[in-house]
Amino acid sequence: MHTTPPTLPWYRQVSRTQWKSFFAAWIGYVLDGFDFVLITLVLTEISDDFGLSTVQAASLVSGAFITRWLGGAVLGALGDRYGRKVSMVLSILLYSLGTFACGFAWNYHSLFAARLAIGMGMAGEYSASSTYVMESWPAALRNRASGFLISGFSVGSVLAAQVYDWVVPSLGWRWMFYLGLIPIAVALWMRRALPEAEEWTESVAEKGERPRPLRPLFRTPRRATVNTVLVAVATVSLFLVFTPGGAGLVPVLSMAAGLALAALAVQLGGRRGWVLYLSMIVTLFFAFLYSWPIQALLPTYLKTELGYTTDQVTDVLYFAGFGTMVGCWAAGFLGDRIGTKKAYALTLLASLAFVYPVFAVRDNLMVLGVLLFLLQATSFGISGLLPRWIGGHFPTRSRGAALGFTYNVGALGGAVAPVLGAHLASGMDLGQALAVLTFAGTVIVVVLVGFDVPARLHRLADPSAEDDHLAAGRAVDRTADAPVAVER
Repeated sequence: MHTTPPTLPWYRQVSRTQWKSFFAAWIGYVLDGFDFVLITLVLTEISDDFGLSTVQAASLVSGAFITRWLGGAVLGALGDRYGRKVSMVLSILLYSLGTFACGFAWNYHSLFAARLAIGMGMAGEYSASSTYVMESWPAALRNRASGFLISGFSVGSVLAAQVYDWVVPSLGWRWMFYLGLIPIAVALWMRRALPEAEEWTESVAEKGERPRPLRPLFRTPRRATVNTVLVAVATVSLFLVFTPGGAGLVPVLSMAAGLALAALAVQLGGRRGWVLYLSMIVTLFFAFLYSWPIQALLPTYLKTELGYTTDQVTDVLYFAGFGTMVGCWAAGFLGDRIGTKKAYALTLLASLAFVYPVFAVRDNLMVLGVLLFLLQATSFGISGLLPRWIGGHFPTRSRGAALGFTYNVGALGGAVAPVLGAHLASGMDLGQALAVLTFAGTVIVVVLVGFDVPARLHRLADPSAEDDHLAAGRAVDRTADAPVAVER
């Protein structure tokens, strides 16, 4: 008789080394979340010190999104070429130094400039950490790896709220940013102690390859010149869009930035992949547009419209942060059980039941906290599956740059969200504006993900396209999977 060996519990299917790799990346992401959320917590204090309008204050949140697309592409490409660990360390160093510099800002423009550096570093951290963890863990558990990793951002936001409560009332808002030096120690430890991602090692390093995913942009001198101009156009246009310097020209500047980024995406995707790049960017844009109005402007809403004290704001943010964290964990288990796309779409659909009730509660902190917990668990928490969902569309040798570019161009939805929320609030209550943006954006993402629109469009352009490059049971990347320039 043949007996089937007992199935190990899922957590024992992950080796000690894989757990070590995960926790190192997770700690980096906790500190990422801590650094990024700081600006939303101290926005009112900074506005008072620098005399900023609501739109100017909201643009400080947007500032980190302007350079994300560039940081995601460049640091992601470094990860494809030299390894995920190198990219993680560089990313952490960049956003840590940017956060530290925020503490020395003397006006709006100097603070905005530091936020640009933070955006580049955090973009690289997202692509490097997510690809590192997923390529290190067993294929059947990669939704869990994705969800658990992204939960670190929520832990960082909860930690930031607690530190805000301790530090700002006594020391002022600048000391929150001085703490940005702490992640540097983590980065140095990572450089010495961690192994490289297993799948990247098998698919790239052991073959002696040096992928160059950005090579299509610089294949000829003429193309290099044109694309350098496109990069400059996109960066300058976005800067002007989100600062007072672009007043009156926002539609034109937005169009210029969008066309420049689309042209870069088409070239990076190539003849067979350009449709995937563009459709992925559109989906992610709306994913940020539904989630970031609340992330960016919730503290402002609680302080200005509901009149909550600092302690009450901290309590509400605890509910929100823990809701997101629990949602990320649950998303990982659900994704591994029923599939990434189905888990993402169904959970987002359920989140619609909580959007308007959250902003209908005004004087009951406990009810508001519970509703916000449920909304964040089903809405922002499900975004824990995004690295797994995006990464599955791209092969290992180009995954870092592709994920970093598409995700962070789409992240411009997060830059638009707080500014759009602030503009809408000029004609309605801020709470109502946040509810409208969240509900509308969620519906669009449910349709795009639920009907698998990016993958369907990709198969129209490339019928041989693989469904899921991160799925269990597939072979190591075939050469045909990725039209990536390689040096030997």
